[in-house]
Amino acid sequence: MNKTLLDILVCPVTKAPLTLNEDGTELISKMGGMAYPVRDGIPVLLESEARTLTTDERLDSGSSK
Repeated sequence: MNKTLLDILVCPVTKAPLTLNEDGTELISKMGGMAYPVRDGIPVLLESEARTLTTDERLDSGSSK
């Protein structure tokens, strides 16, 4: 994912910054506790498409940009 795009994207629910997970398939909102899918390089920032983070994922600080 393009770093410039990642820098301007925010969680549609909390407006907090998003981080790209290690394999590049999800954008993570730690504040919102949600993971938004990235399909074919396109972020899908719809609350209805997001999954809820597990407790371990919320506590993990290993997500990278």
